[in-house]
Amino acid sequence: MKSNIQFANQNSIVNQFIHELRDIEIQKDRNKFRNNISRIGEIMAYEISKTMQFVSHNTQTPLAMAKTKVLKEQPVIATVLRAGLPLQAGLNNYFDQADLAYISAYRHYTSPLNFEIVVEYLACPDLTDRILILADPMLASGQSLVLTYEQFIKHGTPKEVHLVSVIGSKVGVDYVNKHLPDAQLWIGVIDDELNEEGYIVPGLGDAGDLSFGKKKQH
Repeated sequence: MKSNIQFANQNSIVNQFIHELRDIEIQKDRNKFRNNISRIGEIMAYEISKTMQFVSHNTQTPLAMAKTKVLKEQPVIATVLRAGLPLQAGLNNYFDQADLAYISAYRHYTSPLNFEIVVEYLACPDLTDRILILADPMLASGQSLVLTYEQFIKHGTPKEVHLVSVIGSKVGVDYVNKHLPDAQLWIGVIDDELNEEGYIVPGLGDAGDLSFGKKKQH
């Protein structure tokens, strides 16, 4: 099993962004909330790029030929609609030639405290021998992330998998580590508690609602 990379354990600007995402007053600024998630995505893309292969390239400048390095291949960046869009956008800002994949996976509540994960839509390129980056800002129970991964790999088995989240619960992280032991998890911070309603505590609330507005729950 690969070790989790938790940015809260480092002196990183990610900690400033997490503070602003959590703050009940600052997070009222919806645009700032989305931008902070995207910024975290950009930082994680930079860190992930250090694990990837580069090849030598001759680049013609206006004055001469320069020896440079370019990515050997671009990843596929997948996310869960709708909460994952800002995080995917940040990753895509750096991997700007990447293929993008989408899945709709949401909680369908059968009672106030019980829910099931429902998948209705998936759009994905062939993942065979590709680098897959799966972005989901909130890693709560971990079940939806594992389920969406299982749906994506119906389109081929990637050679390398990176999971990217902003905030997770210890329960969710343990669940993902158990079911996806070969995947590398990049996460902003891991909180200790997951409450009865499936929300991370202290967490930050509902990332999708804070980014895009409250939805009608079915």
